[in-house]
Formats: sequence, C-alpha cells, structure tokens
Amino acid sequence: MSVLGESVGMGSGVQKKLSPLTKGEVLPVTSSSQSEASSEEIKQSRSVLNSLFSGALAGAVAKTAVAPLDRTKIIFQVSSARFSAKEAYKLIYRTYLKDGFLSLWRGNSATMVRVIPYAAIQFCAHEQYKRLLGGYYGFQGKTLPPVPRLVAGSLAGITASMLTYPLDMVRARMAVTPKEMYSNILHVFVRISREEGLKTLYRGFTPTILGVVPYAGLSFFTYETLKKLHAEHSGRLQPYSYERLAFGACAGLISQSASYPLDVVRRRMQTAGVTGHTYGTILGTMKEIVSEEGVIRGLYKGLSMNWVKGPVAVGISFTTFDLTQILLRKLHQKG
Repeated sequence: MSVLGESVGMGSGVQKKLSPLTKGEVLPVTSSSQSEASSEEIKQSRSVLNSLFSGALAGAVAKTAVAPLDRTKIIFQVSSARFSAKEAYKLIYRTYLKDGFLSLWRGNSATMVRVIPYAAIQFCAHEQYKRLLGGYYGFQGKTLPPVPRLVAGSLAGITASMLTYPLDMVRARMAVTPKEMYSNILHVFVRISREEGLKTLYRGFTPTILGVVPYAGLSFFTYETLKKLHAEHSGRLQPYSYERLAFGACAGLISQSASYPLDVVRRRMQTAGVTGHTYGTILGTMKEIVSEEGVIRGLYKGLSMNWVKGPVAVGISFTTFDLTQILLRKLHQKG
C-alpha cells in the first residue's frame, strides 16, 4: 500500500515536474510559426524583386523595338501636319538621310530612363494589387473577377504614372526638338526648370492620369482575360509564347484605341513650350485641336501607326514579363 502510495506520489511528482515541460513544448511550435512567417516574408520580397526586374526588362525591350515608330508618332501628334502612312515613311526616311540611322532612336535614352522604372513599378504594382484584391475577394492565387481585374490594372497604371511623369515630359521634349536644343536628359531638366518653371515638368499630368485609367485598366484586363479563357478552353495553364504575343497585341489594340485622344492632348500640353502654342487646359486643348484639324485628323492623328506600334509593343512587353517571371521562378527552385 505504501509502495502504491509512493508510486502514485512519484507519479504525481513527475507529473508536476513534467507540467512546465509540457507547457514549454509550445516553444518549438512558436519557433516553427515564426520560421514560416519569416519564410513567407522572404517569398514575398523575392516576388516583388522578380516583378520589378521582369517589368523593367519588359518595358526596355518593348520600347526599344518600336522606338522609331514611337518618335514619328509623337512628331505628328504635336504638329498640325496631316498624318498618313506615306508621310510617316517620308519623315523616317528624311530623318535617316539627314541625321543617320541611330537618329531614329533619338530620345530613346530618355525613354529608357522613364520606361524602365515605369514598367517595373507598373508590373510590380499590378501583381501587388492583384494579391491584395484577391485576398479581399477570396480569389487569392486565382484570376480575379472582371471588375477587380480592371481596377488592379488601372491602379497599377496610376501608381507608375504618378512616380515617373517628369521623365515622360523630358522624353517628349527630346523627341520633337533638334539635337542643338537639348544635349542630354539633364540639360532638358535644367532648361525647363530655369526657363519655364518646375511646374512645367507636370504639364499634361491630368490628361495622362485620365488616359492611363482606361489604357492600363483595359490592357491588363484584356491580357488576363484572354489568358483565363485560353486556360479554360485548352486545358493548358501556360500559353505558348506566340499566344502570349497575340493576347498582348489584342490588349494593346483595345487599350490604346480607347485612350488615344487623351494621349494626343497630353503630348500637345507637354511640348507647348517648344511648339509656340499655349495649351492650358484639357478641354481648351481639345477644342483648339478640333477647330484647327478636326476630330479624326486631330484627336486621332497617328492612330493607324499606333495600331502597328501599340500591339507589337504591348505584346512584346507582356510576353517578356511572363517569360522572365517563369525563368526566375525556375532559377529560384533550382537554387
């Protein structure tokens, strides 16, 4: 009986001693959860860096590919000369004869200075907005419903435009002026600030934001929608490269057509200081363009060139981004 009592006593004593240990056993679980949280943070940081790098590369490749057409389009947008494919070809050819082949890429360095951060921010912001909206609507990791899909694209475009707009102004100035006027990107900033004031660096900002909402929204929306429909009908989660190019081309065609008049207004306001005009407001600029050149020949001048340039650029951009993302993920898995 005493032995049994001792056994029970010992058992209870052991139990008492083990009780703190049992409670202490929660510590490894806490450590594990902290490790999981840390791993999730690393994963999220890696995702952001991947998106930034992929977006920067996508923007650089796409814009460099269509730079001569882009420069020609801007020159027609800011002048009263009538646009046609024949006149555009003549302008490109005259530029080539007068200043050489590389002059067709004049202003492309300024474009790269703007496009690389713009595309990096836009694509990265789009991924983050998709993640946030996906978590909010319960679609985490899946394709968003139509309205949030449109909102994510628009917000991404607004975010990128707000952070990089002065660089877009500089690029437009360099595209429409001779070499003698601005020697480099820094010279443009200095002259504009000294002669026209710092506020000039944000001239045309409002039509830019108004234009980027339908442009970025429809661009990302169309591309994501086509990928979703493709996956549903083909059974393949990842489209082939040529299919991505086609989806991007459709996205570029639709989005640029929808926002084109505001793009013309933006260019006119940005280059007012060197073209002799005094465009002040969006409506005032639109009225002046329509009264002098008409609706189609004024507000949609150069759109046919955009139907060539835009789909190519957007197709290359989306395809480069997707393929770079896939490549980086595979490299991380191997690493």
